[in-house]
Amino acid sequence: MKSLARAASAILLLLLAACSSVPPAPLADLAGSSWQPWSHQSLPGKTPTLFKNVRMDGRDAIAVDAKSSASMLRHNLRVEPSELGRLRFSWKVPALMEDADLATREKDDAPVRLVLVFEGDRSRFSARDAALSELARLLTGEELPYATLMYVWCNRREAGTVITSPRTDRIRKFVVESGAAHLNEWRDYERDIRADYQRVFGEAPGALVGMAIMTDSDNTHSRARAWYGPVSVAH
Repeated sequence: MKSLARAASAILLLLLAACSSVPPAPLADLAGSSWQPWSHQSLPGKTPTLFKNVRMDGRDAIAVDAKSSASMLRHNLRVEPSELGRLRFSWKVPALMEDADLATREKDDAPVRLVLVFEGDRSRFSARDAALSELARLLTGEELPYATLMYVWCNRREAGTVITSPRTDRIRKFVVESGAAHLNEWRDYERDIRADYQRVFGEAPGALVGMAIMTDSDNTHSRARAWYGPVSVAH
């Protein structure tokens, strides 16, 4: 049970990314921008990361500054499996966090994350994940999302690597950028959601029900800065 309690903060993070029943705080700086449907969500016991709507290099962007902090911008939506198409997003990162390691519980920080949350058949959960889901329900009134796919920038693992969360295998991270070669550059991506999900989880995806962007540095007690461009899903 002690290990389940340690997983509670991660569960809460993912529930907040996916759950529409927990009202997030609006971020005034996003008004009138392409990010207007997104809302800032703090995490229990965590210092919030700062998000601000800016123009960067001629682009509409969100500037993010994390100082030993973790929070997110989230967007609730519903895209049925038959309508899942291409995902487009971009980000710019000036520096990596030297001590961060996405595969280690104690150092699980990232300068940029794009989080996708999916529905699915929870009867297929392992005994451990079923227990985590029940803990989440007791703590928050919401169950553990069936599957969470994160696109991440990793310090050392090469692009294409899949990292399974040490907390639960229902959270998997897909490395789309690695190392320092492209720091201080805008990196633009177009991903096939269905193909990536199939590769990462080994099955067809359910409905996409939540998205979030997150820059966190709370585990390494460091600073991370980044800029995100708009995120879009083509049905």
